[in-house]
Amino acid sequence: MAAQVTAGRERDELADAQEQGRICGLAMRGQRDLQAQAAAHPELFPADPFDPMLFANISLAIAFGAPWCTAEQLRAANRTVLWGFALDWLIDHRARSRGEVDDLVARCLAVADGEPPAAGDQLGAYLAAVQAELATAPAFAVHRPVWRDCLRATVQAMAQEWAWKHAWRTRGRSALPSLDDYLANADNHACTIVNIGHWVYTGDEATLACLPELVAVSNEVQRALRLVNDLGTYERDLRWDDLNAILLVEDRAAVQERLVALVADCRRRLVPLQSSCPREADYLARQIGFSSGFYQLADFWGMP
Repeated sequence: MAAQVTAGRERDELADAQEQGRICGLAMRGQRDLQAQAAAHPELFPADPFDPMLFANISLAIAFGAPWCTAEQLRAANRTVLWGFALDWLIDHRARSRGEVDDLVARCLAVADGEPPAAGDQLGAYLAAVQAELATAPAFAVHRPVWRDCLRATVQAMAQEWAWKHAWRTRGRSALPSLDDYLANADNHACTIVNIGHWVYTGDEATLACLPELVAVSNEVQRALRLVNDLGTYERDLRWDDLNAILLVEDRAAVQERLVALVADCRRRLVPLQSSCPREADYLARQIGFSSGFYQLADFWGMP
């Protein structure tokens, strides 16, 4: 009997390792595509900070979130994440005035509305390319308004964070938002925009029928991931003069407690989705699980 149990355990471990190996293979293929994208747009994705580690981290997160997909099915999600990082970098670390931020926002919204990018607008051009990839899926034409609304929320949330940071630097801590306001602005984490693109690009009829419910839960997951990120990158955010949830409270434990509550709420919200679209419910749960483990040791922009 002991020998049978041991053999069964070895088979399980072999199967687990095989699946993990496949996920890593998916991530490697995604990384190569992202590196090719960056090489084709060197002014938008300079080698510092858009290095191989960033591409690997993006592709790992996407592959672990949806390991049942092919590399081709994950292409749109990977590229959407890369666009989000470019926008974040330009707003957080390159924009020097509210006018520059507003210009970036306006250019992205124009492309989202179907206008061609202006000459020399590399960020807009890359967004147009991402949307062209999404448009190869027939469902994108139907669900484009959902994508457009979320993209608007994403770019405006990044602009709001820039405004908070500017006020903080000029007026001090009294200008910082509350933790509740900060979490209400979690679209700046650009998680739900990626999820919407992924679902429209790969989803079957059942998934698309559940899109409003999936988006609602994704927004809650996004808030949880915002705090997972902040707890894992606090030291780096201090060095980079970035906002972080820990700056907004008197005790780090308050952020940890809010995260526990958010994760519990996400679990509750995912229960009904397990019946209507179980794979996508697993996808959202895996996002929380992956990030919770990942940020213990690493950071998308490098080491924390």
